[in-house]
Amino acid sequence: MSHEHHHPHTGDGRVIGAIIANLVLTLGQVLGGILSGSLVLIADALHNFSDMASMVIALVARRIARRPADPAMTFGYRRIETVAALVNYTSLILIGLYLAFEGGMRLLDPPEVGGGTVIALGVLALVVDTLTAILTGSIRQGGANIRALFLHNLSDALTSVAVVVSGVLIVLYGWRLIDPLITLLIAGYILWLSATEVGGVIRVLMLGSPPEIDTEAVLDCIRGLAGVEDIHHAHFWLMEESSAALDTHVVVANDAWPEQQVIKARIRKELASRFGIHHATLELEPSSEQHEGASLYGRG
Repeated sequence: MSHEHHHPHTGDGRVIGAIIANLVLTLGQVLGGILSGSLVLIADALHNFSDMASMVIALVARRIARRPADPAMTFGYRRIETVAALVNYTSLILIGLYLAFEGGMRLLDPPEVGGGTVIALGVLALVVDTLTAILTGSIRQGGANIRALFLHNLSDALTSVAVVVSGVLIVLYGWRLIDPLITLLIAGYILWLSATEVGGVIRVLMLGSPPEIDTEAVLDCIRGLAGVEDIHHAHFWLMEESSAALDTHVVVANDAWPEQQVIKARIRKELASRFGIHHATLELEPSSEQHEGASLYGRG
């Protein structure tokens, strides 16, 4: 069990520290971007601002997630962290699209840019982004919500390197096109990063089957157990990000019906030991009373 599970509030303190650092950095970059005329600095500032907003959302979600289950939320509140991760990735996608548009417009008419200011603030941003990536990286095993934050911060650190390179090229060669070009690279990286991660979050919210579990192998395993004739109405899903669950109907042979509790226990043991499924709702029915024409998956 991770250290984070023993001391959840320690992770909160790290997130709060990262929020403060990103707030100060964002204000400095916005001011520097306006004074120097650099779109790259504005782009990095927007990226950092999205990180700060994401951290606030993640912090609130972490605290809500600790609430125990109640009559209104019988499964508890842990899935709020998955919702927060979706909000964070969506914000990244919107920012990436905005930066791509602005960078494309500036390619047509590159403005004068103060390279020295870009370098100074780029180096400062790199230091802050690296520290916040380390802070959130140390607790990223906390789930999709915190992992989204870590990826935000890691992408910030990488884009800060690009900002510094941009400033150096402007100072040395007066290459004005580098500012919008680097901005487009940052936008592309943000969009690629978001697209590769958001699918897993959506899968959890859509109650998709756990991607690491071969559902056909699980059902074949159950069918192969003594006393089991068939299986239908199977629902595989994730209770939380890494907690697989199965809800299904199991048809038991009529002559094995007196042993239904033994069969159920045997199924649970196989599910847990072979597939890591520790939450299973099993509805047993005798062969003589099984649902006719029932679908294997879902409720059809």
